[in-house]
Amino acid sequence: MMKKLFILLLVLIQSVGLMACSAEKSSANENAKTIKIAYLPITHSLALLEEAEELEKNNKDIKVELIKYGSWPELLDALNSGKVDGASVLIELAMKSRAEGIGIKAVALGHKDGNVLIVSKDVKDAADLRNRTIAIPHRQSSHNILVNDALSKNNLKIDDVKIVELAPTEMPSALAAGTIDGYCVAEPFGAMGVSIGAGKVLYTSEELWEDSVCCVLVLTDDFLSKRAVEAGKFVDAYKQAGNNLTSDAAKAVAKKYLNQKDDVLDISLKWISYKDLEITKKMYEDLQKRVVSYGLLDNPPSYEEFVDDSFYKENE
Repeated sequence: MMKKLFILLLVLIQSVGLMACSAEKSSANENAKTIKIAYLPITHSLALLEEAEELEKNNKDIKVELIKYGSWPELLDALNSGKVDGASVLIELAMKSRAEGIGIKAVALGHKDGNVLIVSKDVKDAADLRNRTIAIPHRQSSHNILVNDALSKNNLKIDDVKIVELAPTEMPSALAAGTIDGYCVAEPFGAMGVSIGAGKVLYTSEELWEDSVCCVLVLTDDFLSKRAVEAGKFVDAYKQAGNNLTSDAAKAVAKKYLNQKDDVLDISLKWISYKDLEITKKMYEDLQKRVVSYGLLDNPPSYEEFVDDSFYKENE
């Protein structure tokens, strides 16, 4: 009888210990400051996804709640209405929102390079794009700018081709079916077109526009003002996560979140970098000129209005 009581007491002590550990961990997670960030499942968001992984693993005092969206309009609606604290988003869409009075600011790049212009295999060169149909994901995008750059480089204008807006997921199959002749879009959809044998790379983004700007990390003015300490920690962790994205690390996080085949990711990740994600005034003003020149936006916000670079200056 005494032996049974001893065993029961031992089990009870172990159970209480486990419950205490669990409660302590739960309490730590509850005390962590949650930051809600919207994203699309594309390689351009990998720095954000890596940051969320690192914060979760290291049990920091802040954590990222990732909120996935299926399209830019859906994501933008959540961002503009204040449903999230920030987002990884096309910079031109964010600039337009800021110009329209929405309280958001860019705090870092999403990536460097990482865009390609894919064309069908029967397109001989860029001059052969005349009268062809080219797809982009949104008029307010760096992909639109890159198509304009490619045409300008070959003495063509946007009116010399037919531009259509198409969902990124539909672009590789549309190229394979011949309903479009090329497309420029966020990765890994360009790599998918190459992987299935539907198209080839006509230009990479750095061949058309050195230091091109595409996706950025933005935070709301409300978050930046009311939770300034957390904002600083978040941006620092984000930039460090980008620096930590070696090719192997990038592929690992991409496989977890993007549901893509190895060969697609291998192709796509050759074109992109996540190092040094600060937005410089020079690269932003270069973007501004293109935005106005190609008719994306007549009144883009200034660097000072749109970019919060205070996080960079503190670390200089």
